Amino acid sequence: MTATDVRRLAEAALRWLSDNRDGFRLGDDALEPDADVNSSWKPLGELAQTCVCVRRHTAPGSALHDTASDLLDHAWHQTRDGALFLDLQRLEPCATYPLEVYAAFASGGLRHRAYEDFTAPLLRTRSWRTTELLPNRLLSILNSERRSGFTPHEAATAVLRRTWLGGLPEPWLFERTAGYTLTHVVYHLTDWGHDVHGVPADVAAYLDTWLPAWLDGCVETQHWDLCCELLAVAAGLPEPLSPELTEDAWAAVAQAQDDTGALTEMGRGPRGEEVLRVFANCYHSTLVAAFAATLTAARRPAGRSTDDTHRGVPA
Repeated sequence: MTATDVRRLAEAALRWLSDNRDGFRLGDDALEPDADVNSSWKPLGELAQTCVCVRRHTAPGSALHDTASDLLDHAWHQTRDGALFLDLQRLEPCATYPLEVYAAFASGGLRHRAYEDFTAPLLRTRSWRTTELLPNRLLSILNSERRSGFTPHEAATAVLRRTWLGGLPEPWLFERTAGYTLTHVVYHLTDWGHDVHGVPADVAAYLDTWLPAWLDGCVETQHWDLCCELLAVAAGLPEPLSPELTEDAWAAVAQAQDDTGALTEMGRGPRGEEVLRVFANCYHSTLVAAFAATLTAARRPAGRSTDDTHRGVPA
């Protein structure tokens, strides 16, 4: 697949996300104590993050850039132009997810000064600095602090070595949970593909060696969500994998994507039936497909295919 082919896949994914933007709306219960963050704030933050990444790697006036800008405005409007973050942090002073979601918008230039003024003292508390988090989650907080204009309270390089990926584990012990953990470690180190040199050389070499095998496994099991996350990592390394090593995975993702642009998380359900093409089963994998495809197209020379590339040529 050429850069143009991959870009078209991203365009189709963004069209579906645009057509289904109502699924990202915050309900009236978004600030309720028992509200499900995973079905409200999390999807909205993921939409914002994807749109910011797409805008970074596309030219103004292009279909991808303009659609991403429109969706980012829609997502920001859902937060009442940032005012809901202040309400949310006041209700949950020790919660980290409000800052993580806000950081996605802040990295795209959308700021709410009152929220930042309120949050700044919280980030200086002993409670904030000693909250017990898994290392990959701590990397998310550190990157969120930086993107929101605060000084990270710990060095990311030290935290990296406490993650699964940072330990350079036995590659045959790779499984679903480890896969999602390692992809997000890379996202946080590189600020979602913005600073590809944030991955240390030994970690980049490890991923360069084993990503192709892990991608093959995802294709075999039709796990499109994790497949796209790994493809985003492949495109976000200091020296991205060459197209010939990701061609089969991209071809499989393109075949799995339907005519509307939607991509299901898994190809089939637990009993072998086709997964329903509904928002809950498609939104995250479609978001990641748009992110991975945009980053891949941006780092792949225009018009170049796997037939005229070789190992080490930027993908």
